Amino acid sequence: MEKPSNLLLKLTRRLFTNPDQQERFIEALMNPQPFQPSILWCQEKPEFTSFSVETPMHWQPDFIDRLYLGEKPGQHPLHEKGYFYCLDFSSVFAAATLLTVPQSVRLIFDMCAAPGGKSIFAWKALQPELIISNEVIGKRLGMLISNLKRCHISPSAVVNRDSSIFAELIPLSSNLVIVDAPCTGQSLLAKGEKAPGCFHPTAINKSANRQKRIIANSAKIVSPKGYLAYMTCTYSTEENEQVCEWFLERFPHFQAVQVSNLLKYQSHLTTMPCYRMFPQDRLGAGAFTVLFQNTNNETKKVDFNAISSQYIYQNLKKFS
Repeated sequence: MEKPSNLLLKLTRRLFTNPDQQERFIEALMNPQPFQPSILWCQEKPEFTSFSVETPMHWQPDFIDRLYLGEKPGQHPLHEKGYFYCLDFSSVFAAATLLTVPQSVRLIFDMCAAPGGKSIFAWKALQPELIISNEVIGKRLGMLISNLKRCHISPSAVVNRDSSIFAELIPLSSNLVIVDAPCTGQSLLAKGEKAPGCFHPTAINKSANRQKRIIANSAKIVSPKGYLAYMTCTYSTEENEQVCEWFLERFPHFQAVQVSNLLKYQSHLTTMPCYRMFPQDRLGAGAFTVLFQNTNNETKKVDFNAISSQYIYQNLKKFS
């Protein structure tokens, strides 16, 4: 195993005071081991499948199966038919906060949607009247559209605009806004992938500033009493707890919601109810997640039918 960099050691000491935890965390990144795959059932699960399934975690929804190591669900015929979507179990953990949202959702807006896993999870869990999946990076649109189409996610729409556009055009419109924020991707290392410069302060600060801009714009389209889910796949506090603290200072009408099923995973780095998965726990490569609610009671008439027509029309053009 290579020697850990000074930047990784510095991050590790900030995350953990316990030497054993520090060692296990570094080992998980420097000597990555495969994680068990998981699948999200988009259609009704067949009575019999050939998959070997692990005992579910207590917070795991019934439409998710975590499979044994060695299973290759992406090669199964049901995958191509759109019966299920393959995703990392860390993504399941991050999206588990959405299960706290009451199931009376008209509009869900996924701000950073590609490749589509969080949109599909939200659609399955909450059955909205419409889900709008936005991806600002044009070259990532193809995979997003392909996954939503294959998995028969409907009614849905795909758009390609900066978050600031929606803050101006459809304020206070969405019952749930998902921000799976672009980040330094430090957890990629735990999966044996590359993430050049992910521990460098310049990269972390640049990422955190971008996250703050996106979450601020996203907050403006959350309806009164609606929800904003923020999540990342990185470890640095600057991109996680500190972004949340910054957000609540500037948007005091939002509050972090306690997710009772995830209390075991409460971040030890803050008293705010937010939750972390670390790679040394061997469930997934790592994730941070928090759910905010807009506590405002203000009312604003939103022409939901107009929003539906506009974005479904765009979606049809994308899919054609």
